[in-house]
Amino acid sequence: MLKFRDVDFLQVGSLLSPDELLVRDSTRQWAEQNLTPIIETCAREGRFPLELVPEMGRMSFFGATLRDFGCAGMSNVEYGLVMQELERVDSGIRSFVSVQSALVMFPISTFGSEEQKQRWLPPLSTGEVIGCFGLTESDFGSNPGGMRTTARHVGDEVVLNGEKMWITSGSISQLAVIWAKDEEGSIRGYLVETDRPGFRAEDVHGKYSLRASVTSGLVLQDVRIPAGNELPEARGLRSALQCLSQARYGIGWGVLGAAMQCYDTALQYAGFRKQFGDKPIAAHQLVQQKLVWMITEISKAQLLALHVGRLKDQGKADFSHISMLKRNNVAIALETARLARDILGANGIADEYPVFRHMANLESVNTYEGTHDIHTLIIGEKITGLGAFY
Repeated sequence: MLKFRDVDFLQVGSLLSPDELLVRDSTRQWAEQNLTPIIETCAREGRFPLELVPEMGRMSFFGATLRDFGCAGMSNVEYGLVMQELERVDSGIRSFVSVQSALVMFPISTFGSEEQKQRWLPPLSTGEVIGCFGLTESDFGSNPGGMRTTARHVGDEVVLNGEKMWITSGSISQLAVIWAKDEEGSIRGYLVETDRPGFRAEDVHGKYSLRASVTSGLVLQDVRIPAGNELPEARGLRSALQCLSQARYGIGWGVLGAAMQCYDTALQYAGFRKQFGDKPIAAHQLVQQKLVWMITEISKAQLLALHVGRLKDQGKADFSHISMLKRNNVAIALETARLARDILGANGIADEYPVFRHMANLESVNTYEGTHDIHTLIIGEKITGLGAFY
């Protein structure tokens, strides 16, 4: 495997503070030492490296922007750089950290009671407890408000029934944040210990994408939880979408890592691969055109991520800004992976290089947390004031 080099054509790194650079470089070093040597084997075997979760906890990856309960209190830019460096190795690894942080710890921190925070956030921050986020259903992805999962209050308990699909970390979790409709049809969030009777998680097999990540379906059949497990401040679909906005922000940074890895692999390969005589293919106009497109779009995407991160740290980032970040950066990352695969030719499909794995992973990232088209409509409604979802 080629050794990764930094990708920073516009010297965006010069805009980062010493603390931000420290977070980026320490995460990069950890990922290169611990993830890079095993990631191709994990992807080939369809195995998530569960043994590294405690190490991730010690690196303060989980709930990184939270300031209490043993969390690191990072800025949003620093958190974004963590996502970038993890996804530079693999989207599935970044997905795991993103779910733990943005979709499990964030809703508990934002919508939970003090008791819920004290009980769950410390072990989630260390990785002692793994969580998952149950919103999507088989028939309701882009339209989560149509969910069929129900929550019925019986005395001092809540009874949950329904099914969730495409749930990252479902079968390895000890805690699930489940979204369900109550008797009044309002969507609420519930903390469900996964060892409760009636709760079942079954992994999705046969994936061509995110193979180093656990993806599950969840079944809840008369699962009883204490009424105190309801997230008291989670009211309506807006609360669930607020969690997704957190996750989408991390994705917008994360896919930069995948794009950077694909571009650098293609650049190095084009420098030593010779064709039509003694010249490397990097000397040919069509190859240079592809490389120039890639580095230009990556540079613009780096600036977009940094600016949205700065806005987020100032409390000025709107959900539509995050939609633009996710929509743009995933699209250019996926196209970068495809162009890199093209430059590598037949070698582009071999796992001697990371390009095809990144390309396959990014196909999933392009779909989850809001598709390209859904984010188009989110931004469209923001700028016109007119919803066009139906």
